[in-house]
Amino acid sequence: MLTLDEVCVNYGAIQAVKGISIEVRERELVALVGSNGAGKTTTLRTISGLFRPRAGRITYDGADLAQLPPHEIVARGIAQAPEGRQIFGSLTVRENLMLGATRRQDRSELVADLDRVFDLFPVLAQRLGQAGGTLSGGEQQMLAIGRALMARPRLLLLDEPSLGLAPLMVGRIFEVVARLKAEGVTILLVEQNARKALAVADRAYVLETGRVVLSGPARDLAANPEVERAYLGG
Repeated sequence: MLTLDEVCVNYGAIQAVKGISIEVRERELVALVGSNGAGKTTTLRTISGLFRPRAGRITYDGADLAQLPPHEIVARGIAQAPEGRQIFGSLTVRENLMLGATRRQDRSELVADLDRVFDLFPVLAQRLGQAGGTLSGGEQQMLAIGRALMARPRLLLLDEPSLGLAPLMVGRIFEVVARLKAEGVTILLVEQNARKALAVADRAYVLETGRVVLSGPARDLAANPEVERAYLGG
């Protein structure tokens, strides 16, 4: 479904992503793991069109994404729940969710999709009229994921969904990620919590300073002594 081929991305004079190649197949959950500064978030933002690659190709369903604006990428079926949630604090939960459906033409399906979000995150149904900025961190993360799902994406990009959350809420978020995977949603997951990411993923790539240094089945990487020592606390 998605292929990055030797993609390079710069922040000014700094090369943040240095020729990475990854692929995501349909109905697969692929994780990008690594420490801060490894280039994980930059990779997702480049797929979403927020950054432009300096070199390399990004192909989605056979089409080149590299020069498309972000709204066109969303219209093609890619939605992102960004790092830091980035919800609109002054808007209600309902308004935030409906923003995720802005590019959709099938307005008759929106009620069913709202119900799906509420099935995944029942607390959001109780907070519909509440300002997004008054939610807890975990509830805001639920809202960010729900907003992305309202775009009805074929490919869901999740950027650090557990960041800053209490352990109980981290577990809840990953339960939902596992459920989405079981329902057939294709997911590219960026996550510093490598143990959680590798437990739920089919395959994974380990990034260091903008390069892929290891890749393979998530189960194999979780058992790799090098990965365990560097990322799993072994």
